[in-house]
Amino acid sequence: MIPLRLDEVAAAVRGRLLAADPATPVTGPVEFDSRKVAPGALFVAFPGEQVDGHDYAAAAVAAGAVAVLGTREVDGVPMVLVDDALAAMAALARAVLDRLPDLTVIGLTGSSGKTSTKDLIAQLAARLGPTVAPPGSFNNELGHPYTALRADRQTRFLVLEKGARGPGHVRYLCQVAPPRIGVVINVGVAHIGEFGSVDAIAEAKGELAETLPPAAEGGVAVLNADDPRVRAMAGRTMARVVLVGEAADAEVRAEDVTLDERGRPSYTLVVTGGPAEPAGAGGPTEPAGAGGVEEFRAPVRLALTGRHHVGNSLAAAAVALQIGLPLADLPAALGALRLVSTRRMDVFDRTDGVTVVDDSYNANPASTAAALRALAGMGQGRRKIAVLGYLAELGEFEREGHEEVGRLAAELGVDRLVVVGEPAAPIHQGASAIATWKGVSVLVTDQAAAVEALRRELRPGDVVLVKGSRYRTWEVADALRADATGQTPGNGATA
Repeated sequence: MIPLRLDEVAAAVRGRLLAADPATPVTGPVEFDSRKVAPGALFVAFPGEQVDGHDYAAAAVAAGAVAVLGTREVDGVPMVLVDDALAAMAALARAVLDRLPDLTVIGLTGSSGKTSTKDLIAQLAARLGPTVAPPGSFNNELGHPYTALRADRQTRFLVLEKGARGPGHVRYLCQVAPPRIGVVINVGVAHIGEFGSVDAIAEAKGELAETLPPAAEGGVAVLNADDPRVRAMAGRTMARVVLVGEAADAEVRAEDVTLDERGRPSYTLVVTGGPAEPAGAGGPTEPAGAGGVEEFRAPVRLALTGRHHVGNSLAAAAVALQIGLPLADLPAALGALRLVSTRRMDVFDRTDGVTVVDDSYNANPASTAAALRALAGMGQGRRKIAVLGYLAELGEFEREGHEEVGRLAAELGVDRLVVVGEPAAPIHQGASAIATWKGVSVLVTDQAAAVEALRRELRPGDVVLVKGSRYRTWEVADALRADATGQTPGNGATA
């Protein structure tokens, strides 16, 4: 965060100082975990029934925090007292960003692929200057301002994914950190239990396009041309629209997509109309027009597993061109992209010849379908095994969504399906309903049972996908890794 005096912090959050020197500067990070407090930090104390941050206020000050942003007074502790600590944190983030006129904020949303695409954009942006992006999928009302407050005067790019659990959530996050460039990846059924329909999800995701500045002020909306609901958002924005995808009219598109034996895509990158002339955070971005090349073509080979990364990489490419990455450098830059956030299509080979795809961080029907297709591509000539867990937040579409995943697994020719937990049973039922399927599906009680089933079943050459919502499905991937190496990557809950 940029240095601010405590009186400036109090003014930004409409709080009042208690036992604090107004001139004291905050020079360190803003933290809500007292274990991460560093000298000069501002500690945010959130009230709670189980854990109350105010109970750790004194410890945070002892560790170097100059004050505590909280909702109740703590004896002997310098305080910035507010009514709502989360709202105050958001207000502080907005105040900091308003003082960084040279910063370009890039926002993205979608039903699946947000975190992976965020990581790709951040890697490309980092080639051009200091870049801040959240760890994992820190994309809610807490993670958004927490990440934004990492920006300082040296930061050129702030890349933020925007999650939503209902209407207005994306718009609110855009008010906290207003993006100049917005990316909408797709619209699917993730969180449909909270929205009620796919059209309602599209309406919420489109809030990002609506909040972008006009084209004359540098606003750019990068939209997936292959998703009709996303393409339609072009009518909801005053920003300049850049279409990406495999559609013939996409300005940044992929042709001749192929997959290698590891499921890594290659394609011909096509950019039409020439690259954009990059602008500063407040200036317009204009097409190169007659000054640019009419069409650019180059081969791209990604080091990422899964065909869905074609679309993710195209969105990242479009953003990179808007912020100034030379077009000639783009193919090599795309080929250099790597995984950043853990448990997302993380492919590793065991010493016994088994290949594991750890995509266990989270799941919804669309992301599970993408992972299953990746498994099918990688498993050509090998035995394909999918370990699938419960898909959360589908509401009244829960049975239908799970059955659809099971049917797809069977249709793609998965050889063995291990379904974890009774709530995921419709996956097993959906697969078993495909009369032409020659595979086998088993329903097991929990992760430990899934691991034991795999240990009895696995043989050299198998490819195993592990996928599920955040219900400890990662324990299966960790066990498969530990069986071969004796090591695990740690608790997936912090991935």
